[in-house]
Amino acid sequence: MKYKVLTGLLSVSVGMTTFTQMPANAQSLSDIHKKQADNKAKQHKKKAQMDHVKGEHNAVLQELKSIEAKYKQTKNEITSKKTEISTTKQKIVQLKKEIMVINKRIQKREALLKERLRSIYENGGTVKYLEVVLGSQSFGDFLDRVFSINTIADSDKQLLKEQKEDKEAVEQDKKHVENQLASLTTKLGELNDLQDKLKGQKEAKSRLSASLKSKEEHIHKDLLSMKEQDEILADQEKAAKAEILRAKREAAEQQRKEAEQAKREAADRHKEKASKPALQAPAEEPSSPNPAPAPKPAPSHGSASFSWPASGSISSPFGNRSFQGPEFHPGIDIANAGSNVPVSAAASGTVIRSYLSSSYGNCVFIASYKNGQMYTTVYAHMSARAVSAGQTVSQGQRIGTMGSTGNSTGQHLHFEIHKGEWNYAKSNAVNPLSYLQ
Repeated sequence: MKYKVLTGLLSVSVGMTTFTQMPANAQSLSDIHKKQADNKAKQHKKKAQMDHVKGEHNAVLQELKSIEAKYKQTKNEITSKKTEISTTKQKIVQLKKEIMVINKRIQKREALLKERLRSIYENGGTVKYLEVVLGSQSFGDFLDRVFSINTIADSDKQLLKEQKEDKEAVEQDKKHVENQLASLTTKLGELNDLQDKLKGQKEAKSRLSASLKSKEEHIHKDLLSMKEQDEILADQEKAAKAEILRAKREAAEQQRKEAEQAKREAADRHKEKASKPALQAPAEEPSSPNPAPAPKPAPSHGSASFSWPASGSISSPFGNRSFQGPEFHPGIDIANAGSNVPVSAAASGTVIRSYLSSSYGNCVFIASYKNGQMYTTVYAHMSARAVSAGQTVSQGQRIGTMGSTGNSTGQHLHFEIHKGEWNYAKSNAVNPLSYLQ
């Protein structure tokens, strides 16, 4: 009778334990699903932001391309104008030489004209052509004298005409070349101003392009982080289910062993009692049997304990710190300068992820279901990993080697405990020192 009561109580205990674990299981998965939905919404918003920034960046790149084309064209025009100016200056040099030759001709003509004027002056101010003609000795001499006078007059006219044309040509050529040089110089100045303006626009657009590219890269990193978070959440869901089943099997096995032990102890007591000699008539069995020992109560959530994941000293505690500006440190850093320092699982559980993160470096996430509560432990910056996703690990089992990968400045283990699922905001992070034994 006692044996049956004890067995019944143990069965009820196992059933109640299984029942009480179900709400925690549902709550944990519900939290993960909510985080996944939130993360998807954030990713959608980030992608829309990325598309907008990409559109802006492409527009700026098109403008920059147009400016660069104008800048190149202006530069070519400047080179062309400089060549024209150089050619014009060479023309000026050549023109100066020609002017010197013309000036010499002019000087010679001026000398001849002066001589003619002096001759006219010495002859009374005018040439007495009639006396010259009348003084001829014969008709032939008369014709020669008339022809000579006409030749002299024509020569004087031609001399004056050439003198005038040469002077006008020199002035006209000089003015034309000077105007051409002035025009080219003005155009060159305008082109230089345009080049400076285009250079300023190019630099401004280049800065804007660099800013948009940086913004694009930042959003891309955010998207990668969200994608990584999404993958972690998906892996957490699978690991949480596997871990709860593992914990239930382990608890059921432990309770089965305790029930068998209780049965053996009850049987031993029964045998011992039966083997004693009857000194007196057995007393009538009381109406109510002695109560069976109550099963051991399950420890509360707060009594969940974890073992130290690595040996060393704490180089950075949990909480707010100002290492490089205000920052929340969601775990503790355990430093050890030794070689091949092992990193062990702080609690039995199921490996959520084992991968190389850009920030965490070589890291391992483990889900542990303890006393009806899901916990997530994180081991980061390791030099090597010894477990894979989905693997079941025991407390104290080696899962990697301490290192300095990812965003790390020295060999250490970054260790986190989350009461519940891990999330990007680290809102479930708790101080590991409150749980390590």
